[in-house]
Amino acid sequence: MSRELVLLADDDVLSRDFLQEALQNIGFEVHAVCDGDEAIAAMSQRAHDYVFTDLRMPGQDGVAVLAAAKELDPERPVVLVTAHGTIGVAVDALRGGADDILEKPVALADLELCCARVRERRRLLRENRYLRAESVGDDLVVAGPAMRAVVEMLERVADSKATVLVNGESGTGKERAAALVHRNSRRADRAFVKLNCAAVPESLLESELFGHERGAFTGATSRRSGRFELADGGTLFLDEVGEMPMAMQSKLLRVLQEGEFQRVGGSRTISVDVRVVAATNRDLEHEVAQGRFRQDLFYRLAVVPVTLPPLRERRDEIVPLARHFLPEGRSFSEEAEKLLREWRWAGNVRELQNVVQRLSLLCDQPMIEQSALRSWLQPTVAAPEVAELMAVVEDGDSVGDLVGRSLTDVESDLILRTLEHCNGNRTRTAEMLDISVRTLFNRLQSTKKSVR
Repeated sequence: MSRELVLLADDDVLSRDFLQEALQNIGFEVHAVCDGDEAIAAMSQRAHDYVFTDLRMPGQDGVAVLAAAKELDPERPVVLVTAHGTIGVAVDALRGGADDILEKPVALADLELCCARVRERRRLLRENRYLRAESVGDDLVVAGPAMRAVVEMLERVADSKATVLVNGESGTGKERAAALVHRNSRRADRAFVKLNCAAVPESLLESELFGHERGAFTGATSRRSGRFELADGGTLFLDEVGEMPMAMQSKLLRVLQEGEFQRVGGSRTISVDVRVVAATNRDLEHEVAQGRFRQDLFYRLAVVPVTLPPLRERRDEIVPLARHFLPEGRSFSEEAEKLLREWRWAGNVRELQNVVQRLSLLCDQPMIEQSALRSWLQPTVAAPEVAELMAVVEDGDSVGDLVGRSLTDVESDLILRTLEHCNGNRTRTAEMLDISVRTLFNRLQSTKKSVR
């Protein structure tokens, strides 16, 4: 395993030799040069993990080396070594972007502490960069005119403050659409915070959104920031917003209108600057008409409404998307691609990606044939989710068998059988039964109570 590489610049031979040997003993590989000109030239030829530079050297000094290092890689730690350790020097160095300062003659203990600090700083920067990339997620894959029009719309409105409501079936890429809005906005360097409204119990949803004070409820042992606080200056993605209870809808509306809220159990008003992108797989206009969703909140969220069409309505994109998800060097046969086009893709792009990834792992040949694909797909004229749901009912069951049983009993039986059919996957079960995950959870809880 290669060691981390330090660029060491010092015109004092004794000091340079000491630092080089000490850094090597700590575990670094060291590239030592004798002045600032050599240091700046070395940085353009090789990637260094850290830079240790003397402050005063012939030609380009340590300040110039610091500036060049940060211009090439702003996150690379730079340590200034100086025989003139004054407060003024330290302040100027830190203002210039230095990560630490060592005073000559450098004590070994001080050097070890400094190395530990800059290593930790580099680790945290890498971790933050990784977590930020993970939180924002991958790009929407554009493989046809329908999605190209969606992406163009999202990019056009990204830099505004307008809320965006993304509507689409499960698996169409609603979260990726929200991430695309965030990446193309002026908030791209700030937090992208996500909350699935259907996955949080109703009793905890307010705390998740707005945070709580210590002692606000049983188990609140310390103050906790909510998603709105965490997203201050950035973007908050509210997934499955159509599942939000009416009581919470009014509180969300107030935050969107006023830009302020109070933590649960708190009295202080907190102001935030948050851009909200919401998503739902429900027809919110229908929900408004049925009295299950506030009309004023709907209009506040749907300033820019965007609909992601299901994959079955974008059949020209299925094969290009499947090819995109394949690893380099793999391909589909013509027969396999024909089979891909025939499948209804009830799970949309997510289902397609999962199938392609599974085939990539399980197929040994570079070209994936129809026979390999057929074991995972069973094209049919009937909607696959209907066929699957019918398969849940055993052969011996009939309408006559249901006579004499209560509606609640029949409903519980169907829910439990469907859950078993889906191998315990509650999200898939809810989709097949055309209910929300929260409704499924509540029905399962009721079933457990009746069994007791």
